[in-house]
Amino acid sequence: MKAFVFPGQGAQFVGMGKDLYETSEVAKEMFEKANEILGFRITDLMFAGTDEDLRQTKVTQPAIFLHSVILAKTMGSEFKPDMVAGHSLGEFSALVAANALSFEDGLQLVYKRALAMQKACELNPSTMAAVLGLPDEKVEEICASITDEVVVPANYNCPGQIVISGSNAGIDKAIELMKEAGAKRALKLSVGGAFHSPLMNPAKEELAKAINETQFSAPICAVYQNVTTVAETNPATIKQNLIAQLTAPVKWTQSVEHMIADGADEFIELGPGAVLQGLAKKINREVATSGRQ
Repeated sequence: MKAFVFPGQGAQFVGMGKDLYETSEVAKEMFEKANEILGFRITDLMFAGTDEDLRQTKVTQPAIFLHSVILAKTMGSEFKPDMVAGHSLGEFSALVAANALSFEDGLQLVYKRALAMQKACELNPSTMAAVLGLPDEKVEEICASITDEVVVPANYNCPGQIVISGSNAGIDKAIELMKEAGAKRALKLSVGGAFHSPLMNPAKEELAKAINETQFSAPICAVYQNVTTVAETNPATIKQNLIAQLTAPVKWTQSVEHMIADGADEFIELGPGAVLQGLAKKINREVATSGRQ
């Protein structure tokens, strides 16, 4: 069974989507529609901007969403998913690809989410760090032991690889404790703030209003969401999980495990980079992986 997966923030690169724009009339129309919706030419930044341009959350998120969704939409009858999932932001790409959300509504939600998250980051300067080589339980225990600052597990990427999220002081403290506990590596990431932590609560309120006002439909296949990690098809449930996702951890390991348990034996990544293909192999080396970018 085929599982189509969609990447999140961090996978962007200058030149992303340019080939699609130049070789597909459908893609070109969708990119131009996106420029119109956003009110600025995001294609200029994607195709020929700087790394710094693309690192801005308000650019990164819609750019990755557009690249992923347009890839899916230009596949035509080749896009036949038995199931879909997306990592963080990628969940919006997955929902649009699976027809649970229209392209226009999906893009507007992603842009609102990006702006709200950027605002939340400015309110509470914060960060994230990758922790390699410790069991999940040990990482959770260390995060819970820091009670004077915000520090939580944010992304369960694959066994032995967790990203933590929190206040600057909390993350500094956690990094030292992770190293003392035997982590192979514990290092800060170059991100705008503490995504998937309670520090995103101001953004969550804003996003909840936008999501609740948007029409969602039943998807063409099951969507494995970051919060629950199991097959979802009910639009009301999908909405609530999308809202919860901003302050809850991305349980990617568990989502992939559930997809495999439900029959997935091939993971196809649509979007920039190949991060999710690598994670799928680390979760279960038996699965086939491929990608389009």
